[in-house]
Amino acid sequence: MWTNWSGALQSRPRATDRPLDEAGVAAAVRRAAARGLRIRPVGTGHSWSPLAVTGDVQLDCRALTGVVTVAGDRVRVRAGATLESLYAELAEHGRTLAVIPDAGGLTVAGAIGTGTHSSGAATGSLSAQVTGARMVDGTGSVRWVEGPDLDAVRTGLGALGVLTEVELRTVPMRLLQVHEDSGDPTELLADGGMLDAHAWTEVVLHLPSREALARWGDPVEPGLERESGRRDLVRAAAAGSAEALGRVVSRLTPTLRRTARWGGSVTGPAYRVLIDRRPVRGEAAEWALPRERLGPALRELGAAAAARRIELRSPVLVRVGPAETGWLHPAWGRATAWVALRGLRGADPGPLFALAGAVLTDAGGRPHWAGRHEWTLAEVALAYPRLADFQAARDRFDPDRRFACDHLDALLGP
Repeated sequence: MWTNWSGALQSRPRATDRPLDEAGVAAAVRRAAARGLRIRPVGTGHSWSPLAVTGDVQLDCRALTGVVTVAGDRVRVRAGATLESLYAELAEHGRTLAVIPDAGGLTVAGAIGTGTHSSGAATGSLSAQVTGARMVDGTGSVRWVEGPDLDAVRTGLGALGVLTEVELRTVPMRLLQVHEDSGDPTELLADGGMLDAHAWTEVVLHLPSREALARWGDPVEPGLERESGRRDLVRAAAAGSAEALGRVVSRLTPTLRRTARWGGSVTGPAYRVLIDRRPVRGEAAEWALPRERLGPALRELGAAAAARRIELRSPVLVRVGPAETGWLHPAWGRATAWVALRGLRGADPGPLFALAGAVLTDAGGRPHWAGRHEWTLAEVALAYPRLADFQAARDRFDPDRRFACDHLDALLGP
């Protein structure tokens, strides 16, 4: 039996293949086709949506690891490698990726296929860094994908084939200095404000109390680190005492206090600083909103939850990103604000996630494909103008729907 990372999703596939290389992937796809079975790729299972759930064949691609080449501003990496291992190997070459998601355990293929992002108004998702890809299609043939088809593969949901190797754009590695401090949420979330002013930013917001914790970071040269401009929360956190932090911002206890990460200000390689070493295994949902709708949507969500007596104990995480070109990327075509919600372990997050889905969909939101959501083809067709282009690519890459599953049937149709 397979379970995802949080333990909430389970499946009992008829068979599990664990190929060691690309030839093994192609052979597994051909075997499934010969038996009339569908096949779903799976990595480390960090998705909260049932994209990898199948009763037929599950393809565990975690053995497809390692960097193939680093040349100029490009890296070619096998698709089963984790992001953290990729960053570590790139660092040996003085390179990195422009985007650093906070979860280092994701596989390259899983992160690209679901539109995984970091936070920065000028920094696209991992999908946006893709310049080429090798994949096994629904006939068991190997393709090198580039040009217009890349916008189908970017956030392909595993519906087109199995990624085996990906070429990504890299940038020179630099130190990143990050800070965290409390602030006024209206100012922090304002269009053109703090969220848009730094290389990396995010805001942790407790909606009932309107308390907010801001985090931001910018590249620095060694020896030129600056102290944080604001000192109240920084002093408390730097003392290394949760109790001191709680005294400074008493109303944050026990919500935002637990989210402090760096003790005010930290400098280091971005992949070491930004990857969260204390991941939470509860359920999660995330929505991509038009950037200008962020403030009103969060106010509406807070008011709706209060009116329905739905408790918002966990703070929401707010991040930003630019418009994306991937046809099914949630940030397609528009500057985006990302709103992530967490459900507490042992509690049913269904009512909260359903309410958030309704409110944020009305605000023009699209769900992150790896989070929990209830969208079907009707909502997808309205929200994604390039869906027909994606479906045409799917017809070419997987005409027999070898990579389909119940969840994809609901999202994309048969």
